Amino acid sequence: EKSFEIDFSDIKGQETAKRGLEIAAAGGHNILMVGPPGTGKTLLAKAFVSILPPLDFEEMLETTAIHSLAGILRGSFITTRPFRGPHHTSSYVSIVGGGIYPKPGEISLSHRGVLFLDEFPEFDRRVIEALRQPLEEGRVVVSRSKGTLDFPARFILVCAMNPCPCGNKGSMKPCLCSQGAIMRYERKLSGPILDRIDLHLEVGQIDYEKFSDDRRREESSEEIRKRVLKAREIQRERFKGSGLLTNSEMGVREIGKFISLSEDVKKILRNAAETFGFSGRVYHRIIKLSRTIADLEGEEQIKENHILEALQYRPKREE
Repeated sequence: EKSFEIDFSDIKGQETAKRGLEIAAAGGHNILMVGPPGTGKTLLAKAFVSILPPLDFEEMLETTAIHSLAGILRGSFITTRPFRGPHHTSSYVSIVGGGIYPKPGEISLSHRGVLFLDEFPEFDRRVIEALRQPLEEGRVVVSRSKGTLDFPARFILVCAMNPCPCGNKGSMKPCLCSQGAIMRYERKLSGPILDRIDLHLEVGQIDYEKFSDDRRREESSEEIRKRVLKAREIQRERFKGSGLLTNSEMGVREIGKFISLSEDVKKILRNAAETFGFSGRVYHRIIKLSRTIADLEGEEQIKENHILEALQYRPKREE
């Protein structure tokens, strides 16, 4: 048992973000939090590891081997899920991996854990685009003159960014950015990268009434983790013998095998896809996200409310 630095009960308000993080933990989904500075995005990201299931023995061996190869192993075993938070000025090699004799980078060091990228658009464009392969395949290939190595990299990506370069758009402070500057800032994140992020959350200004109410009780990480574990157990039973662990790992073939949708749900999904112009990847990610929401509620079938909630987590710029 590990006592975590930050518990969800320490964070006042931000119910929408907490709900999104619970869904992400239950199904292994990637998440992007957008909001002005000081709204608690970093706190929420650090608290996220406290609601994840503990590592099983096989996962401990995998993570220990990677940290040992990188030369940063402390002690005999990695027993808790890794949380890696590289700075946005970090080099391509330190994040993706490489060097004269290729070593794992932050992407692989966060295997079976969390990769937290704060100020996401400020990372080098090459670093952001290099996330495509691990987010899709759960591995990263590093090619150098000394050889090519294939490192495992199945992590939950948690990103945070401001709504604009100055950070004040949508807050009580005046935004100093021109429309052109905001568009350039948003364009730093390409469509293919945004497609691979399942939950897009707006983390708004703090409600100071909640912040100063000492009688208000926030849910603890332990309470949330119990629901996450229950949803993970449902997925473990569903995918037994398939090599999959979470809903997020399903491909198109697995979606067809493990998920059946009613005609009403299909109609809602079709209408949303036509209205917002979803890519095929986004279409399937919404189905996987809906399946996780249904698992958290203990429902065997995906219902209309599950699809509608999943659709709320798409970025508003698609509207």
